[in-house]
Amino acid sequence: MEFEKELEILSKKICELKKFSEEKEIDLSSEIDKLEKELDLKIKEVYKNLNPWEKSQVARHPNRPHTLDYVKYIAEDFVELHGDRLFGDDPAIVGGLCKIGGEKFVIIGHQKGNNLEENLHRNFAMANPEGYRKALRLMKMAERFKIPVLTLMDTPGAYPGKEAEERGQGEAIARNLLEMAGLATPIISIVIGEGGSGGAIGLGVGNRVFMLENSVYSVISPEGCAAILFKDAKKAPEAAVSLKIDAKSLLELKVIDGIINEPVGGAHRAPEQMANNLKEKVLEAVSELKNLTVEELKVQRYEKFRNMGFFNL
Repeated sequence: MEFEKELEILSKKICELKKFSEEKEIDLSSEIDKLEKELDLKIKEVYKNLNPWEKSQVARHPNRPHTLDYVKYIAEDFVELHGDRLFGDDPAIVGGLCKIGGEKFVIIGHQKGNNLEENLHRNFAMANPEGYRKALRLMKMAERFKIPVLTLMDTPGAYPGKEAEERGQGEAIARNLLEMAGLATPIISIVIGEGGSGGAIGLGVGNRVFMLENSVYSVISPEGCAAILFKDAKKAPEAAVSLKIDAKSLLELKVIDGIINEPVGGAHRAPEQMANNLKEKVLEAVSELKNLTVEELKVQRYEKFRNMGFFNL
């Protein structure tokens, strides 16, 4: 990332000094400590002032934790469930039963890969209709057994391929929106990376909707918006500002209910700490939602989304 170049130079220098110190058996600990403190300060300074375009780059960082990473850190007794019982299993969306802090959950989320081979298998977290139908099947199971649902959104968007459209991509997402709006169990939705358009909202109709500090949530990517409106994808940074894709802007617009703080330097620098922050927020939210009746849950969720936006008359 362009804004991290200075950090990369400092990190490289620290690594070289450590290696030299070990090889030559010279004590350079004071110099190394000084550089490490300088690096920590630089990281805080850089990440404190990220603009929306830079946040979108952090949200796409290849080392950023994905759904199964959070499952590993916060879930107990996770059992993954597969298939939509109509067409097949979509690895772009994963889900299953688990416990978080002793509470039962059905957890569902988009899954990116950690390398090219995994990303090809996961289709870069761009789900097909069977992925959304699998998610809905798990949500209906959660409703049947009165188990809260936790969804984690991290996708550039739903897969736009010909086969996906033939199998009813639009209907599958629309069906999820309809069914989630009336689901008789608490739903907590969190944008953990990219929240891309209908691909994200297909898992995003929750009683509580949160975003990680450096995640983004938008109807279209900055590059796509710039290509359409400005006829130039290079104007993506300008489009990102106009789209208000960052968590702070969306909280002000009441699209989300809260922001989950990330470790200094982003979730990818301390994934376990990030997972603990996420877990704390999830357990706090579910303890509040458990006090609502089924009817109150439905009404609260419905009104939340109906009241977004306003008209200037």
